Amino acid sequence: MDTAQTLDRGLKLLTLVTDTPGGVTVTEAASRLGVGRAVIYRLAATLTEHALVRRDPEGRLRTGLGLFHLARRAQPLLAEAALPPLRRLAERVGATAHLTLADGLDAVAVAVVEPSSTMFHVAYRVGSRHPVDRGAAGRALSLTEGWEISEGELQSGAHGLAAPVLGVPGLVASVGVIALSRLDAPTVGPLVQQAAAAIANALN
Repeated sequence: MDTAQTLDRGLKLLTLVTDTPGGVTVTEAASRLGVGRAVIYRLAATLTEHALVRRDPEGRLRTGLGLFHLARRAQPLLAEAALPPLRRLAERVGATAHLTLADGLDAVAVAVVEPSSTMFHVAYRVGSRHPVDRGAAGRALSLTEGWEISEGELQSGAHGLAAPVLGVPGLVASVGVIALSRLDAPTVGPLVQQAAAAIANALN
């Protein structure tokens, strides 16, 4: 197989492994990708050398630690692209704005901007985690349109609104705001969506 085809198949195998939490066997991977087992063995060996894939005791292919290292290196790039739209959003709404990524069953904040125009606002730390099924930011990760609202789910007295970042291949993220008072969704929702679209444009 030529180099381009090998790279394409290797990336497809890596995507298949990362999209399958329980791992895949060589036979399953060969069937899913429409190639021979020998091809999967060669691709898996190369990915294993770079720690992107590992073999568990049962022989299933699973995500390797190298992938997590790459993801951590990518987070500063995401934050850099997100900060200008988040800063504009925080000032326009007068609330703490954030970019949240999906990390397994958790939602993790990778960029946070607090408004400069308010005397009091919600403190939210980069690296904060919570289940994806709780809070506006977590639930928005699975949306394809619109926005999610939360009230006091993660922090008593805090009100949140978040919308998904759409159109960036491989990225599962949301943009949101957190305030100490109830948010006017018809006004704030479109502003959050605009920030999410600006971040998507910056990443594409």
